[in-house]
Amino acid sequence: MGLSFPICYSNSLKTMPASSTLSDGVPGKRFRSRLLRWFDREQRKLPWRGETDPYRILLSEIMLQQTRVAVVEERYKQFLQQFPSIDLLAKASEESVLAAWSGLGYYRRARSLHAAARAIAQTNSFPSSSAKLADLPGVGRYTAAAVASIAFGEPVAVVDGNVQRVLQRIAGKQLSVETCWQTAQQLLDSRRPGDFNQAMMELGAVVCLPATPVCKRCPIVSFCKQRGAAPKIAQTPRNKASLHYLFVQKKNSVLLQQRARESSLMPGMWELPQIQGAPEAKKKCLLQLRHSITSTDYRVFVFPGNSKIKNSGKWIPLSSVEELPLTGLTRKILRALNLLA
Repeated sequence: MGLSFPICYSNSLKTMPASSTLSDGVPGKRFRSRLLRWFDREQRKLPWRGETDPYRILLSEIMLQQTRVAVVEERYKQFLQQFPSIDLLAKASEESVLAAWSGLGYYRRARSLHAAARAIAQTNSFPSSSAKLADLPGVGRYTAAAVASIAFGEPVAVVDGNVQRVLQRIAGKQLSVETCWQTAQQLLDSRRPGDFNQAMMELGAVVCLPATPVCKRCPIVSFCKQRGAAPKIAQTPRNKASLHYLFVQKKNSVLLQQRARESSLMPGMWELPQIQGAPEAKKKCLLQLRHSITSTDYRVFVFPGNSKIKNSGKWIPLSSVEELPLTGLTRKILRALNLLA
């Protein structure tokens, strides 16, 4: 099944006139020109840069949500090796998709991407407007605008955390989220909307940093009203907790158990058997490590177990462990034990 990608977005979005400054003080033509020249010259070489395939752009944007670029680069390539087209992703089982996503965290993203692929396959057409893209599972306002502008040239701006910081420094004050979207739309270069959006995000990611902005390298520093470090925002204290797991190996198999499908956290994922409560003999601990999930930092203790243990888990051959959707922590533990590459 081949998908057709018609370009059918609306041109009703208002973009900035060709003057150097808008009436409300938002910079104009010179701002866009300097930013795009800088982007053309300095942009990072990333696997998804220059892509026009909307599937690949959608995949990169969803992977980049709450995950560092350095981590996404390699995982993006690996995912595409397994699912090179949206057709193949749509036909895949959820378990195989989760296995390919394992270690990236926030597994709801993988489930939503899979559901979006199936929705697109059913219609045999990839939505090409931000409005229609936003109807897909797991696709919000930002992701819809990013894909529409980069893949289809729709003149619609994006606002993520990096863009919001750039806009607020230009304005010299805090701006509401909606004001940021309006300002970004006014700034947008309608001739190169995808490049402009990427340039704004790139600027925030590598130059206009929160604590240590590199103002000397900024192509639009002359438009900036608030240079230097951004005001510090009080951080919410992170929660602390401990987790205890049992590691049991029998010949070339390891004992794993599957999280309940109705679990609120990582449903259906596979992990080592968890020990409720803290074992007394911590001196027999096989492995200790630290792991963070959302707002909690965990100290993780792994204890050796006997192969005759009575458990509802399943013996999984080490040769096929990576075919399962492992939790990120389980993958980390098995790597620490030199059982996974």
